[in-house]
Amino acid sequence: MNSMKAPHDNFVDSRDFARIARAIRFIDTHFRAQPRLAAIAAQAGLSEFHFNRLFRRWAGLTPKQYLAFVTGRQARGEIKSQPSVLEAAYAVGLSGPGRLHDLIVSLDAVTPGELKAHGLGIAIRSGFADTPFGRALLAATPRGLCHLAFVEPGEDEKAFDGLRASWRNADFERDDTQARELAHRIWSSTELAGAPLKLNVVGTNFQLKVWQALLDLGAHRRTTYSALANAIGQEGSARAVGNAVGANPVGWLIPCHNVLRRDGALGGYHWGEDRKHAILAWDSLSRQRAGSAIDVAPARHAT
Repeated sequence: MNSMKAPHDNFVDSRDFARIARAIRFIDTHFRAQPRLAAIAAQAGLSEFHFNRLFRRWAGLTPKQYLAFVTGRQARGEIKSQPSVLEAAYAVGLSGPGRLHDLIVSLDAVTPGELKAHGLGIAIRSGFADTPFGRALLAATPRGLCHLAFVEPGEDEKAFDGLRASWRNADFERDDTQARELAHRIWSSTELAGAPLKLNVVGTNFQLKVWQALLDLGAHRRTTYSALANAIGQEGSARAVGNAVGANPVGWLIPCHNVLRRDGALGGYHWGEDRKHAILAWDSLSRQRAGSAIDVAPARHAT
Protein backbone atom coordinates (compact mmCIF):
# COMPACT_ATOMS: atom_id res chain seq x y z
CA MET A 1 0.00 0.00 0.00
CA ASN A 2 1.30 3.44 -0.87
CA SER A 3 1.98 5.39 2.27
CA MET A 4 2.94 8.54 0.42
CA LYS A 5 0.34 11.18 -0.16
CA ALA A 6 -0.27 11.52 -3.86
CA PRO A 7 0.58 14.87 -5.47
CA HIS A 8 -2.17 17.46 -5.30
CA ASP A 9 -4.76 15.84 -3.12
CA ASN A 10 -4.62 19.48 -1.98
CA PHE A 11 -3.09 21.90 -4.46
CA VAL A 12 -0.03 23.92 -3.60
CA ASP A 13 -0.79 27.63 -3.68
CA SER A 14 -0.56 28.65 -7.32
CA ARG A 15 1.86 31.42 -6.35
CA ASP A 16 4.38 28.73 -5.42
CA PHE A 17 4.39 27.26 -8.92
CA ALA A 18 7.06 29.66 -10.20
CA ARG A 19 9.38 28.53 -7.40
CA ILE A 20 8.86 24.87 -8.25
CA ALA A 21 9.39 25.51 -11.96
CA ARG A 22 12.68 27.31 -11.35
CA ALA A 23 13.90 24.49 -9.13
CA ILE A 24 13.03 21.81 -11.68
CA ARG A 25 14.81 23.70 -14.43
CA PHE A 26 17.85 24.15 -12.17
CA ILE A 27 18.02 20.44 -11.35
CA ASP A 28 17.53 19.46 -15.00
CA THR A 29 20.33 21.80 -16.06
CA HIS A 30 22.84 21.30 -13.24
CA PHE A 31 22.38 17.69 -12.15
CA ARG A 32 25.94 16.82 -13.24
CA ALA A 33 27.26 19.11 -10.50
CA GLN A 34 25.06 17.31 -7.95
CA PRO A 35 23.94 20.57 -6.32
CA ARG A 36 23.19 20.53 -2.61
CA LEU A 37 19.71 21.19 -1.31
CA ALA A 38 20.73 24.70 -0.24
CA ALA A 39 21.66 25.61 -3.84
CA ILE A 40 18.39 24.24 -5.19
CA ALA A 41 16.35 25.94 -2.47
CA ALA A 42 18.06 29.23 -3.30
CA GLN A 43 16.51 29.08 -6.79
CA ALA A 44 13.12 29.12 -5.09
CA GLY A 45 14.11 31.80 -2.60
CA LEU A 46 13.26 29.56 0.35
CA SER A 47 15.03 27.93 3.26
CA GLU A 48 16.04 24.31 2.80
CA PHE A 49 13.36 23.16 5.24
CA HIS A 50 10.47 25.03 3.62
CA PHE A 51 11.58 24.26 0.09
CA ASN A 52 11.94 20.54 0.83
CA ARG A 53 8.37 20.46 2.18
CA LEU A 54 6.98 22.47 -0.74
CA PHE A 55 8.68 20.33 -3.39
CA ARG A 56 7.56 17.09 -1.78
CA ARG A 57 4.00 18.36 -1.52
CA TRP A 58 4.01 19.30 -5.20
CA ALA A 59 5.87 16.30 -6.63
CA GLY A 60 5.36 13.49 -4.13
CA LEU A 61 9.11 13.09 -3.62
CA THR A 62 11.97 15.21 -2.32
CA PRO A 63 14.36 17.35 -4.40
CA LYS A 64 17.18 14.95 -3.49
CA GLN A 65 15.16 11.98 -4.79
CA TYR A 66 14.34 13.82 -8.01
CA LEU A 67 18.03 14.70 -8.46
CA ALA A 68 18.93 11.03 -7.97
CA PHE A 69 16.38 10.01 -10.56
CA VAL A 70 17.59 12.52 -13.17
CA THR A 71 21.18 11.45 -12.55
CA GLY A 72 20.32 7.77 -12.88
CA ARG A 73 18.44 8.31 -16.10
CA GLN A 74 21.38 10.16 -17.60
CA ALA A 75 23.82 7.47 -16.49
CA ARG A 76 21.77 4.86 -18.33
CA GLY A 77 21.73 7.00 -21.46
CA GLU A 78 17.96 7.25 -21.47
CA ILE A 79 17.52 10.99 -21.39
CA LYS A 80 19.91 12.09 -24.14
CA SER A 81 18.58 15.37 -25.51
CA GLN A 82 15.06 14.95 -24.21
CA PRO A 83 13.86 16.86 -21.16
CA SER A 84 14.25 14.96 -17.95
CA VAL A 85 11.02 14.02 -16.24
CA LEU A 86 9.80 13.01 -12.83
CA GLU A 87 8.47 9.72 -14.11
CA ALA A 88 8.92 6.71 -11.88
CA ALA A 89 9.14 7.27 -8.22
CA TYR A 90 10.16 3.62 -8.53
CA ALA A 91 13.47 4.71 -10.04
CA VAL A 92 14.44 6.32 -6.76
CA GLY A 93 13.09 3.57 -4.52
CA LEU A 94 9.63 4.92 -3.80
CA SER A 95 6.37 3.06 -3.93
CA GLY A 96 5.00 5.62 -6.37
CA PRO A 97 2.14 8.15 -6.17
CA GLY A 98 -1.47 7.51 -7.01
CA ARG A 99 -2.77 7.96 -10.50
CA LEU A 100 -3.42 11.38 -11.94
CA HIS A 101 -7.10 10.89 -12.67
CA ASP A 102 -9.52 8.44 -14.22
CA LEU A 103 -11.20 10.90 -16.53
CA ILE A 104 -12.56 9.93 -19.90
CA VAL A 105 -12.34 12.94 -22.21
CA SER A 106 -14.54 13.39 -25.27
CA LEU A 107 -13.87 16.12 -27.80
CA ASP A 108 -16.80 17.87 -29.44
CA ALA A 109 -16.69 20.83 -31.81
CA VAL A 110 -19.13 23.68 -31.98
CA THR A 111 -21.52 23.43 -34.90
CA PRO A 112 -20.84 25.40 -38.11
CA GLY A 113 -23.70 27.72 -37.19
CA GLU A 114 -22.29 28.34 -33.73
CA LEU A 115 -18.88 28.98 -35.23
CA LYS A 116 -20.27 31.53 -37.65
CA ALA A 117 -22.23 33.26 -34.90
CA HIS A 118 -19.14 33.47 -32.63
CA GLY A 119 -21.04 32.00 -29.68
CA LEU A 120 -24.22 34.07 -30.00
CA GLY A 121 -26.84 32.68 -27.63
CA ILE A 122 -24.35 30.44 -25.78
CA ALA A 123 -23.93 30.90 -22.04
CA ILE A 124 -20.35 30.54 -20.81
CA ARG A 125 -19.45 30.36 -17.14
CA SER A 126 -15.81 31.20 -16.52
CA GLY A 127 -13.60 31.66 -13.51
CA PHE A 128 -10.13 31.38 -12.05
CA ALA A 129 -8.68 28.60 -9.95
CA ASP A 130 -5.40 27.37 -8.54
CA THR A 131 -3.79 24.42 -10.32
CA PRO A 132 -0.50 22.55 -9.88
CA PHE A 133 0.94 24.84 -12.57
CA GLY A 134 -0.22 28.20 -11.35
CA ARG A 135 -3.45 30.13 -11.70
CA ALA A 136 -5.73 29.15 -14.59
CA LEU A 137 -8.82 30.43 -16.35
CA LEU A 138 -11.42 27.71 -16.93
CA ALA A 139 -14.64 28.19 -18.89
CA ALA A 140 -17.51 25.92 -19.84
CA THR A 141 -20.56 25.99 -22.07
CA PRO A 142 -23.59 23.82 -21.25
CA ARG A 143 -21.99 21.16 -23.51
CA GLY A 144 -18.60 21.03 -21.85
CA LEU A 145 -15.28 22.66 -20.95
CA CYS A 146 -14.36 25.10 -23.71
CA HIS A 147 -11.25 26.81 -22.35
CA LEU A 148 -8.39 26.11 -19.96
CA ALA A 149 -5.52 28.59 -20.00
CA PHE A 150 -2.74 29.15 -17.50
CA VAL A 151 -2.47 32.72 -16.30
CA GLU A 152 0.56 34.74 -15.27
CA PRO A 153 0.28 36.91 -12.14
CA GLY A 154 -1.57 40.15 -12.80
CA GLU A 155 -2.84 39.04 -16.23
CA ASP A 156 -6.39 37.93 -15.41
CA GLU A 157 -7.98 40.47 -17.72
CA LYS A 158 -5.61 39.59 -20.57
CA ALA A 159 -6.49 35.92 -20.12
CA PHE A 160 -10.19 36.70 -20.23
CA ASP A 161 -9.69 38.73 -23.40
CA GLY A 162 -8.21 35.61 -25.01
CA LEU A 163 -11.31 33.62 -24.09
CA ARG A 164 -13.64 36.35 -25.31
CA ALA A 165 -11.84 36.54 -28.68
CA SER A 166 -13.01 33.02 -29.55
CA TRP A 167 -16.55 33.49 -28.22
CA ARG A 168 -17.08 37.22 -28.67
CA ASN A 169 -20.89 37.09 -28.90
CA ALA A 170 -21.42 34.65 -26.03
CA ASP A 171 -23.04 35.54 -22.71
CA PHE A 172 -20.37 35.37 -20.01
CA GLU A 173 -20.93 34.77 -16.31
CA ARG A 174 -18.17 34.77 -13.67
CA ASP A 175 -18.15 31.53 -11.67
CA ASP A 176 -14.98 30.88 -9.69
CA THR A 177 -16.69 28.09 -7.74
CA GLN A 178 -17.27 26.06 -10.90
CA ALA A 179 -13.68 26.74 -11.98
CA ARG A 180 -12.34 25.42 -8.69
CA GLU A 181 -14.55 22.32 -8.95
CA LEU A 182 -13.31 21.64 -12.48
CA ALA A 183 -9.67 22.09 -11.43
CA HIS A 184 -10.16 19.69 -8.54
CA ARG A 185 -11.73 17.11 -10.82
CA ILE A 186 -8.95 17.40 -13.39
CA TRP A 187 -5.95 17.30 -11.05
CA SER A 188 -6.97 15.64 -7.81
CA SER A 189 -5.61 12.10 -7.57
CA THR A 190 -8.45 11.13 -5.24
CA GLU A 191 -11.32 12.32 -7.42
CA LEU A 192 -13.60 9.58 -8.72
CA ALA A 193 -14.07 9.28 -12.45
CA GLY A 194 -17.79 10.03 -12.55
CA ALA A 195 -19.27 11.02 -15.88
CA PRO A 196 -16.94 11.65 -18.83
CA LEU A 197 -15.46 15.13 -19.01
CA LYS A 198 -16.63 16.74 -22.23
CA LEU A 199 -14.76 19.37 -24.20
CA ASN A 200 -16.71 21.81 -26.37
CA VAL A 201 -14.17 23.68 -28.50
CA VAL A 202 -13.94 26.18 -31.33
CA GLY A 203 -11.59 25.33 -34.18
CA THR A 204 -11.16 24.84 -37.91
CA ASN A 205 -11.38 21.35 -39.39
CA PHE A 206 -7.59 21.19 -39.51
CA GLN A 207 -7.16 22.32 -35.91
CA LEU A 208 -9.74 19.82 -34.68
CA LYS A 209 -8.00 16.98 -36.48
CA VAL A 210 -4.71 17.94 -34.84
CA TRP A 211 -6.28 18.21 -31.37
CA GLN A 212 -7.94 14.82 -31.85
CA ALA A 213 -4.61 13.33 -32.88
CA LEU A 214 -3.02 14.92 -29.82
CA LEU A 215 -5.50 13.09 -27.62
CA ASP A 216 -4.89 9.84 -29.50
CA LEU A 217 -1.08 10.06 -29.56
CA GLY A 218 -0.05 12.45 -26.85
CA ALA A 219 -2.25 11.34 -23.98
CA HIS A 220 -0.03 8.35 -23.23
CA ARG A 221 3.45 9.36 -24.36
CA ARG A 222 5.58 12.06 -25.94
CA THR A 223 4.96 12.72 -29.61
CA THR A 224 6.29 15.02 -32.35
CA TYR A 225 4.87 17.49 -34.83
CA SER A 226 5.80 15.12 -37.66
CA ALA A 227 3.99 12.22 -35.98
CA LEU A 228 0.88 14.33 -35.60
CA ALA A 229 1.07 15.37 -39.25
CA ASN A 230 1.31 11.73 -40.31
CA ALA A 231 -1.57 10.79 -38.03
CA ILE A 232 -3.93 13.18 -39.79
CA GLY A 233 -2.71 12.22 -43.26
CA GLN A 234 -0.86 15.49 -43.83
CA GLU A 235 2.77 14.41 -44.15
CA GLY A 236 5.09 17.36 -44.52
CA SER A 237 2.77 19.78 -42.72
CA ALA A 238 4.63 19.82 -39.40
CA ARG A 239 4.74 23.62 -39.34
CA ALA A 240 0.99 23.95 -39.82
CA VAL A 241 0.49 21.28 -37.19
CA GLY A 242 2.69 23.28 -34.84
CA ASN A 243 0.46 26.32 -35.33
CA ALA A 244 -2.61 24.22 -34.55
CA VAL A 245 -0.96 22.81 -31.44
CA GLY A 246 -0.18 26.35 -30.30
CA ALA A 247 -3.84 27.31 -30.75
CA ASN A 248 -5.07 24.56 -28.40
CA PRO A 249 -7.81 26.17 -26.26
CA VAL A 250 -7.78 23.53 -23.51
CA GLY A 251 -4.43 23.16 -21.80
CA TRP A 252 -3.35 19.91 -20.11
CA LEU A 253 -6.41 17.84 -21.17
CA ILE A 254 -5.54 18.26 -24.84
CA PRO A 255 -1.88 17.49 -24.11
CA CYS A 256 0.05 19.92 -26.28
CA HIS A 257 2.80 19.80 -23.60
CA ASN A 258 3.64 16.27 -24.82
CA VAL A 259 4.72 17.48 -28.26
CA LEU A 260 8.51 17.61 -28.65
CA ARG A 261 10.74 18.40 -31.59
CA ARG A 262 11.98 15.51 -33.71
CA ASP A 263 15.42 15.71 -32.04
CA GLY A 264 13.82 15.40 -28.61
CA ALA A 265 14.27 19.07 -27.71
CA LEU A 266 11.60 20.64 -25.57
CA GLY A 267 10.26 23.03 -28.18
CA GLY A 268 7.97 25.96 -27.46
CA TYR A 269 4.90 26.10 -25.30
CA HIS A 270 2.10 28.66 -25.33
CA TRP A 271 2.31 29.09 -21.54
CA GLY A 272 6.09 29.12 -21.22
CA GLU A 273 8.96 26.62 -21.23
CA ASP A 274 9.31 26.55 -17.43
CA ARG A 275 5.69 25.49 -17.17
CA LYS A 276 6.23 22.85 -19.86
CA HIS A 277 9.20 21.47 -17.89
CA ALA A 278 7.06 21.27 -14.77
CA ILE A 279 4.06 19.75 -16.54
CA LEU A 280 6.16 17.03 -18.17
CA ALA A 281 7.71 16.24 -14.81
CA TRP A 282 4.45 16.16 -12.87
CA ASP A 283 2.56 14.29 -15.58
CA SER A 284 5.17 11.57 -15.88
CA LEU A 285 5.37 11.00 -12.16
CA SER A 286 1.62 10.90 -11.74
CA ARG A 287 1.06 8.55 -14.66
CA GLN A 288 3.69 6.04 -13.61
CA ARG A 289 1.12 3.84 -11.97
CA ALA A 290 -1.91 5.21 -13.73
CA GLY A 291 -2.69 2.62 -16.35
CA SER A 292 -5.55 4.93 -17.22
CA ALA A 293 -6.39 5.86 -20.79
CA ILE A 294 -8.01 8.91 -22.27
CA ASP A 295 -10.66 7.69 -24.66
CA VAL A 296 -11.88 10.05 -27.30
CA ALA A 297 -15.24 10.24 -28.98
CA PRO A 298 -15.23 11.26 -32.67
CA ALA A 299 -15.23 15.00 -33.05
CA ARG A 300 -17.79 16.85 -35.12
CA HIS A 301 -15.63 19.09 -37.30
CA ALA A 302 -16.56 22.68 -37.85
CA THR A 303 -16.23 24.18 -41.28
